[in-house]
Amino acid sequence: MDVVNPATGARVETYDDHDEDDVEAALDRSEQAFKDWQTRPLREREQLLANAAEVLRENKQEYAETMTREMGKPISQAVGEVEKCAWVCEHYAEHASAYLEADHHPSPPGSEVKTEHEPLGTVLAVMPWNFPLWQVFRFAAPYLTAGNVGILKHASNVPGCALAIEEVFQKAGYPDDVFQSLLIPSDLVDNLLTDSRVRAATLTGSGPAGRAVAANAGDQLKKTVLELGGSDPFVVLDDADLSAAAETGAWARNLNGGQSCIAAKRFIVHTDVYDEFLGSLTDEMDSLVVGDPTNEETDIGPQAREDLMETLHEQVTASVEAGATLVTGGEPLDREGAFYPPTILTDPPEGCPVDTEETFGPVATVYEVDDEESAITKANDTPFGLGASVWTQDRDRGERLASRIDAGCVYVNQLVKSDPRVPFGGVKDSGYGRELSEAGIKEFVNRKTVWIE
Repeated sequence: MDVVNPATGARVETYDDHDEDDVEAALDRSEQAFKDWQTRPLREREQLLANAAEVLRENKQEYAETMTREMGKPISQAVGEVEKCAWVCEHYAEHASAYLEADHHPSPPGSEVKTEHEPLGTVLAVMPWNFPLWQVFRFAAPYLTAGNVGILKHASNVPGCALAIEEVFQKAGYPDDVFQSLLIPSDLVDNLLTDSRVRAATLTGSGPAGRAVAANAGDQLKKTVLELGGSDPFVVLDDADLSAAAETGAWARNLNGGQSCIAAKRFIVHTDVYDEFLGSLTDEMDSLVVGDPTNEETDIGPQAREDLMETLHEQVTASVEAGATLVTGGEPLDREGAFYPPTILTDPPEGCPVDTEETFGPVATVYEVDDEESAITKANDTPFGLGASVWTQDRDRGERLASRIDAGCVYVNQLVKSDPRVPFGGVKDSGYGRELSEAGIKEFVNRKTVWIE
């Protein structure tokens, strides 16, 4: 696998792929590792996870630089990502015992009925490049601590990140082969899914990839958790704090170069505040610094790959040709690397790319609506249902509207975010299942009922 720095277009490193024999050997090792790992006391697994948090914090600059080099994440955001990975490790190190405590049920006199939570075995994780450490740790921290073992198939443009994650668990003192990274192409994933030694799978990625994994795993009757794309609405009502909404909205759209499933993508704005909000949002977007991702002052680095930038630009161009109005941005920057500027489109015709497709980059689409009911209708007018944000200074109104939006999470007067303490996942074409919190650690366990007379 060749690593190409998206900020320069230069090849910076090459890694040897694993082949089918390597995959076979890894599965054997994983199965053997599970036999011992599942018997380890939960408190021991929690302590090892706490160790992993320490390793992450001690090496955060090194791991952050690997992310920046491989997929272009601004270094300050990359450091923050490593710190968030440490946080999820600390969360489950502290709470896994409580989350996995047996549930006791009403039973006849002299009997005991309980549900225990036992690990399944090897969990395959197919993970994306956009948050190359966080996406992995939010599955690995709970699933490993529950007693499962993990095999990671990471995106092919971040092999250094995949190996760095494996290194974290090794340095933390985990037994050999409890977590393994395989540098394999996507066409070998089917072999893993159909192998009886893999008991479950989780994927974060595109809709087509999710459907393929779900179909193959379903044919084998294996549990899956899927976190897929999003086209999150950012609803600005007539009583919103417009300054706060514009400042947060610009960041919510452009964090990680806009390459986030839960980025604000469709801004749905009440007509009474439309002009003022659009002007403020444009000013905020134009003020963001696009440039060298190794510079601490950079807000937006390059897109992760040249082809991804080209796809994004094709969506913008086709939408403008269909009748959308380009307010700012809209052209790749004339410089080395895959740089695309913060871009705003208004009045997108129904059915154009930015109206119906997920835009994975710094492109905001702004809609004008006449009333609250129209805002909810437009927010739900998408096949996706990952996150949503509602802006109003009336908390009761915000809560009421949140209940009507089809999404896995709705944030009132905040940007959408994932947090170890609360469940995270989507509905509709954004996938199913939940990660994080108690819900996440229980996705891949056998909820075994034990009845004792």
